[in-house]
Amino acid sequence: MTAAFEVRLAGDPADREACFAVRKEVFVREQGVPEDIEYDAYDAEAVHVLAIRQDGVPLGTGRLLYGEAAAAKNGGDASVGSLGRLAVTKEARGLGVGAALVRAIEDAARVRGLAAVDLHAQTHALGFYERLGYTAYGPEFPDAGIPHRAMRRPV
Repeated sequence: MTAAFEVRLAGDPADREACFAVRKEVFVREQGVPEDIEYDAYDAEAVHVLAIRQDGVPLGTGRLLYGEAAAAKNGGDASVGSLGRLAVTKEARGLGVGAALVRAIEDAARVRGLAAVDLHAQTHALGFYERLGYTAYGPEFPDAGIPHRAMRRPV
């Protein structure tokens, strides 16, 4: 597979559906997250990003929550965005898709005047986020039955 892909804001309904399809493939099918908790009320207002191969095949997605939605996830700080639902299809892993999605989410956070981005990383992915400049804080906790740690990076 070629590594050529673009990352863009998911601005239209087709892009959003591609984002949700990637999430279903990775979180619901691969990781066993119940579908009824994978999609939530935050999806309607979130900034979604999409990584797409040159031939139109979606490779990955992520979302940014900001304002009240982010504050509800990060302890009440509206100046900190919340990166979440980062997913890369199995065949696209190792191509830089995840890092490109994180950087696009950070760019979206900066555009919205945010000071930092928080995320809840699955513990197996801590090293990935550390390489991108995130620092873990607080205890490990379960989310959808999967161990996680909170992480933050100034943007």
